[in-house]
Amino acid sequence: QVQLVESGGGLVQAGGSLRLSCVASNIIFRAVNAMGWYRQAPGKQRELVAEVTGSGNTNYLDSVKGRFTVARDNGKNTVYLQMNSLKPEDTAVYYCNVRIWITNYWGKGTQVTIST
Repeated sequence: QVQLVESGGGLVQAGGSLRLSCVASNIIFRAVNAMGWYRQAPGKQRELVAEVTGSGNTNYLDSVKGRFTVARDNGKNTVYLQMNSLKPEDTAVYYCNVRIWITNYWGKGTQVTIST
């Protein structure tokens, strides 16, 4: 059973930074197509924020480019999301995601709230 455990969410002021971490267990990393982060704000659909593929390529939501950085540490079974210059519109529940072949696995989510 794949397990994903997120940490690092919280409340920060606009312009601040947060780093999210997601530890994955019971996965074979060479089988992973991508690891990354999605978010869902109230009343909105879940959207991809950033991911790193098995080949090491990264994809970002346009609105976070230049502010967020996704990184993967296979030795620690962990994917990170460094978030800088946070804006109120970044407020959402952030979910860790691992995609293995065609199956998506999700963490329970961590709340990120940005105050003005």
